[in-house]
Amino acid sequence: MIEKRSFDSLGRFRNSWLNARHHFSFGHYHDPRRTQWGSIRVWNDDEIASQSGFDPHPHADMEIITYVREGAITHKDSLGNVGRTEAGDVQVMSAGTGITHAEYNLEPDTTRIFQIWILPETRGAPPSWGAARFPKDDRSGQFVVLASGFANDADALPIRQKARVLGATLNAGETITYQADAGRHLYLAAAKGAVDVNGIDLAERDAAAIRDEPVLTITARETAELVLVDAP
Repeated sequence: MIEKRSFDSLGRFRNSWLNARHHFSFGHYHDPRRTQWGSIRVWNDDEIASQSGFDPHPHADMEIITYVREGAITHKDSLGNVGRTEAGDVQVMSAGTGITHAEYNLEPDTTRIFQIWILPETRGAPPSWGAARFPKDDRSGQFVVLASGFANDADALPIRQKARVLGATLNAGETITYQADAGRHLYLAAAKGAVDVNGIDLAERDAAAIRDEPVLTITARETAELVLVDAP
């Protein structure tokens, strides 16, 4: 089963500094058909204006993954962490028992991110934050694990759920496959470019909710950058 979710069908929010699209119900946007996908609770496609961003605000018991598509995001939190994550790289905040954080675009141009929230396997753990570089050349023609709750994914940022966040880049005409275990919930977004997924066309910033597809065959119709979450 593959349910295409076109960019135009997503929830919308806009103010003076933020232009957001919501893949799932979030804030004032509510769609009872799109509340979550397995343990994936939020997927926001955010454009943040220069010299603006999210002021300090709290979270608890959520795994929050930020994938930077363009520009950079500067993070500050109540644990004393400060970091700048650039395009193509990833940061993970495990909110645990509670953390307050701010996310700012201090760059001269618009920053574009995917913000992904995954429900944790267990609640009440200590909060944490981390970031890592994932060069796009290393993802050329293959999926690379960016964040994971599996111990054998040693190079990935840790999250507290048996899930994986993966990234790949494809040249036009290139094909890759992904094998999924039974019962998993997959969510695939085209950060850039356009692809065909098991016969379903996804344009740039479209997504697909996927289940009960043992193998995904993904062919790039043009140079593409993909983000995939494989979650229970």
